[in-house]
Amino acid sequence: MPDTRFDDTLSDLPMAAPQKPRRWRPQFIWIIPILAALVGISLAVKVVLERGSTITITFKSGDGLEAGKTHVKYKDVDIGLVKKVVLSKDHQQVIATVQIDRDSADFLRDDTHFWIVRPRITASGVSGLGTLLVGSYIAADIGTASSMRENFVALDVPPILTRDTPGREFVLRAPTLGSHDVGTPLYFRRLAVGKVVSYELDKDGKGISIKVFVDAPYDQYVTSNTRFWNASGIDVSVGATGFKLQTESMISVLAGGIAFEAPQNMDEEVNSGISNPSQATSTAPKESIESPNIRAEADTVFPLFQTRELAMKRPDTHVQRFVINFKQSVRGLAVGAPVEFRGVNIGEVISIDTAIDPNTYEVVQPVGIFLYAERLNPRSLIDGTLVPTPKTPAEKIKRFKAFLKNGFRAQLRSGNLLTGQQYIALDFFPDAPKYTLDLSKRPLEMPSVPGTFDDMEKVVVNMVKKLDTETIPEFNKTLKNVNSITASDSPLQTDMRDSLRELTKAAASLKKLTDMLDQQPQSLIFGKSSEESK
Repeated sequence: MPDTRFDDTLSDLPMAAPQKPRRWRPQFIWIIPILAALVGISLAVKVVLERGSTITITFKSGDGLEAGKTHVKYKDVDIGLVKKVVLSKDHQQVIATVQIDRDSADFLRDDTHFWIVRPRITASGVSGLGTLLVGSYIAADIGTASSMRENFVALDVPPILTRDTPGREFVLRAPTLGSHDVGTPLYFRRLAVGKVVSYELDKDGKGISIKVFVDAPYDQYVTSNTRFWNASGIDVSVGATGFKLQTESMISVLAGGIAFEAPQNMDEEVNSGISNPSQATSTAPKESIESPNIRAEADTVFPLFQTRELAMKRPDTHVQRFVINFKQSVRGLAVGAPVEFRGVNIGEVISIDTAIDPNTYEVVQPVGIFLYAERLNPRSLIDGTLVPTPKTPAEKIKRFKAFLKNGFRAQLRSGNLLTGQQYIALDFFPDAPKYTLDLSKRPLEMPSVPGTFDDMEKVVVNMVKKLDTETIPEFNKTLKNVNSITASDSPLQTDMRDSLRELTKAAASLKKLTDMLDQQPQSLIFGKSSEESK
């Protein structure tokens, strides 16, 4: 049976009536937190934008890197800060996380370089001494590429110069590196005007390419005719012309160096000694005047010569090769020895060999030479004009035959008695035996005459023979005459003994007289006393 009392109680309770939900209306109090949130977001965005980009730089060592203290600088101006320094996953490298300033976003170019600045001593001098007080820092050299990146690899060695240094680069080709290194100074007329920036071995392994940088404004003096040579240390050479000593400066002696200069034109040399330039132009040989120098382009390749003498040697366009068969010793003659015509260097020795006839066992020394006819530049005795150099092979052979007909021969001569160096002298010997040129031989053979030492040997032999045939017999006769005079039974010896006896008696009488005068000096006046006379 239902409980009516409970139902009546429930009926007395108030009942909830359903109502429609009201629309939310913004309240004024919410404006403050909303504004605060907007301000916070704008500040955060501003901080992110002003903070710039974050990059990573990989180093081989973490020496000098410290998070929160090591700065990134460009021209001593801070452009970033190291935020974190960690090891790479393979523990072989150090990775630094760097925050770059927003105004320095251009430094994120693909070819930008970074390196650690520390105190260093190199051939070019001492650098980084300021880091002893403020600590090491990361230096940057902004690139020029259009592409950007965020991960960089630092340079192990600081670049010798930055991209904003005015000047130009050139390439030198050499067989060996020598004593040169990055930072080796470059000299122009003994002024330091640049340095070596890099070098690499050629792909074929037969040479070295050395890249040098010439500072502005000295780079304008590098022309198409400029010659580069080694100015490292002290260059001492001993040759047929004697001792030679060359050096550029004390720094180049200690640290090495490269020098360059353009050879002086022949017209400039003539003009420097003649007051009237028109006379110099008219008398100077046209063949010797070089074309005007043109400023060399960047990255032009130049050969690197060993010495200044080789660098300044004029290029020889007409070269003739000959062989000289010497039947005497060629000791003291070396490859590179000069070939001279009356003191003028017109060639050089290129080879020295030995040949033997298997039938007669005759031995000769074939010496190969190069002749540069343009070095002589002979003039006519009649009108003073230059004698033209033969151009065709037929003209060369015709002139060579005419020379041989007039006694043109080669001869070994001593260039230095102290060192024993020899050279080859070419000259006209009218008394030389007749020689027929064999045109079938290649290279052509140049006849020779005995050297000066051979002539000396002949003179010595003739002197010995003359002594044997003339001087020595006469000397023997003289010795026999002397022996006959000095014999004990010779009249001369008898007369000499009698003369000695008489001299002995005279000396005894003289002694007796002096004794008496010493005892009786008055006897000179009064004479001897009667008692003494008795």
